[in-house]
Amino acid sequence: MQIFYYFCREFFYIFMEHISKAQVKLIKSLQQKKFRDELGLFVAEGKKCVEELRKGFKLEYLFTEGDNATRTEIEQMSGLKTPQGVVGVFRKAENSENSDSSENSGLVLALDGIQDPGNLGTIIRTCDWYGVHDIYCSQDTADCYNPKVVQATMGALARVRIHYVDLPAWLKELKIKNCELRIFGTLLDGKDMYEVLAKGEGLKAKDIIVMGNEGNGISAAVRSVITHPVRIPSYPKNAETSESLNVSIATAIMLAEFRRPR
Repeated sequence: MQIFYYFCREFFYIFMEHISKAQVKLIKSLQQKKFRDELGLFVAEGKKCVEELRKGFKLEYLFTEGDNATRTEIEQMSGLKTPQGVVGVFRKAENSENSDSSENSGLVLALDGIQDPGNLGTIIRTCDWYGVHDIYCSQDTADCYNPKVVQATMGALARVRIHYVDLPAWLKELKIKNCELRIFGTLLDGKDMYEVLAKGEGLKAKDIIVMGNEGNGISAAVRSVITHPVRIPSYPKNAETSESLNVSIATAIMLAEFRRPR
């Protein structure tokens, strides 16, 4: 069986087309959003990340060091300081800006102006862990297909749907359709999150949690729609601490508390 597997593997690689200079140039161009949008493609690196993304996206090209690409070619395509030897090019999913919120089940996360790709990627990965399948982003939130975002998700992008919408308008429309909808927003002047949730304000169907920009927090337009302003209290109370938490860390704390059995 091992001999048969080795033969099939070698036969496959013989006929695997070696990467061309045009393909190297194309893949390198995908570091820029305008080319990702124009071509409908995005790039991922590393065996683990590529394999996970294959579960949710169509793989267009796969190049592996030593098989159909040299180390130099991998380095030319890579956006990493230390290339991992595997580069995959995937077809982007269609953006579901007009998706019906009734299709969503359970907790939904909304992101208002998240700028840092590493933060966005970590948030997507955290949502995957806590079973949040839909994230609605303002138009000025970082591109989820940015290579730095893709790498930070470690493949979670295959299981978490990302929607780019006019966030204030989208939230207002949802609120009109469902007056009982609860929109939680993290604000410095909000109520203590633990006290709010301890009073029976835990998870209900289709709750929404809004997380804001790294420097400015939630915008005024989105803030006006929030029904439950909350904050993550520092410890001990009133102690001198950092001004705020990193948004990806804050998101993890929020999701963990909402998922905690009561």
